[in-house]
Amino acid sequence: MSQPSVILATASYDHTIRFWEAQTGRCCRNIQYPDSHVNRLEITPDKRFLAVAGSKHIRIFDINSNNPQPLTSYDSHTNNVMAVGFSDDGNWMYSGSEDGTVKIWDLRAPGLQREYESRAAVNTVVLHPNQTELISGDQNGNIRVWDLTANSCSCELVPEVDTAIRSLTVMWDGAMVVAANNNGTCYVWRLLRGTQTLTNFEPLHRLQAHKGYILKCLLSPEYSEPHRYLATASSDHTVKIWNVDNRFSLEKTLSGHDRWVWDCVFSVDGAYLITASSDNTAKLWSVSSGEVIQTYSGHHKAVVCCALNDGAEL
Repeated sequence: MSQPSVILATASYDHTIRFWEAQTGRCCRNIQYPDSHVNRLEITPDKRFLAVAGSKHIRIFDINSNNPQPLTSYDSHTNNVMAVGFSDDGNWMYSGSEDGTVKIWDLRAPGLQREYESRAAVNTVVLHPNQTELISGDQNGNIRVWDLTANSCSCELVPEVDTAIRSLTVMWDGAMVVAANNNGTCYVWRLLRGTQTLTNFEPLHRLQAHKGYILKCLLSPEYSEPHRYLATASSDHTVKIWNVDNRFSLEKTLSGHDRWVWDCVFSVDGAYLITASSDNTAKLWSVSSGEVIQTYSGHHKAVVCCALNDGAEL
């Protein structure tokens, strides 16, 4: 089976995962997922596998096979898995859960490798580009840096007490981190480094981005230079594009969904954005024009997460 150059997947409360032809909007594969709802999707860097984070488990599917069954299941979490991602080399996976833990899994060996206690439901985890630190955000408003080399928490901060951190994103060069919370606010820090680890979060900006919840924030990837953007997806039915280099000025408001927008992901060149919404659709947008290019229709309930890998073959 030949491997497509663009892998686009969505998951919905209708208990299906769909793969799409990005340009035509045609659904090319449908996986039934009766075990639980899906909270997060992530595609491996080599485009071979899809990680599905559900209730208490992570399942790995072979993207290039029509096998409807998962290849592997990771079952050590005891509550909803809200975050999942991979190292750049694809050798290990990280996850965060409402059970209050951040976990690391070696994909070349069975079982759990490491576990960190956040002491509150974890909503979001991102891997720093240095590949040696994870940053997590939880329901109590805590942001913590987990130093994988020292195997401990090296830094923590609370931008707003008792205001849940919903989403975190790190600039591709590791110099900036953004946290979005339930009050519609984004906090931006410059990451200052010691000899090895992140030693300080220097406040850069506070952005009141939305009146509703921010459900996802995402900085544009490396190859979107010279323009650097922040996308924020909200319960107010919009996604907003902010110009990072112009003091986070509002560049575009993407209006086209008519319910909550749960997730978004940039194309590798930063020119396009995929969004997932409670209106049962996902959409492909032009970042420069703010227009919808394609709508992905077929789910029967809310589309809560999307994943895209249109990068070059590794």
